[in-house]
Amino acid sequence: MRAYQKILPQILESGASLMAISPQSPDKSQATLLKNFLQYEVLSDLGNVVARSYGLVYRLPEWVQGLYKELGVNLPEFNADESWELPMPGTFVVGRDGRILTSYADSDPRNRLEPQAILDALKAEKQKL
Repeated sequence: MRAYQKILPQILESGASLMAISPQSPDKSQATLLKNFLQYEVLSDLGNVVARSYGLVYRLPEWVQGLYKELGVNLPEFNADESWELPMPGTFVVGRDGRILTSYADSDPRNRLEPQAILDALKAEKQKL
């Protein structure tokens, strides 16, 4: 999220906007925004409705739930539901016509779409106009 914050000026300059979608409750999403000094919207996807429509939702296995609990991570409190589900991290660059220009999803939350790939997709779309 912070890496995308760094390229926000370039995204805006291209005429695009940036938003994040999180399963966290609105209050927790707002806290994430403030904690990370994000200057773009973080929208709440309660119940993973949007993520589910993209096929990106998975349920944490019982043993992982136990680890979360041992570490004091109360996922049901953060997400305001008892599902123990999370979305796979994904990044989607959507064109003005609603087409997905580029996308990336990976089950490993450490792997994300490189910021430059976002800028490249926006540049290619702008050249088409």
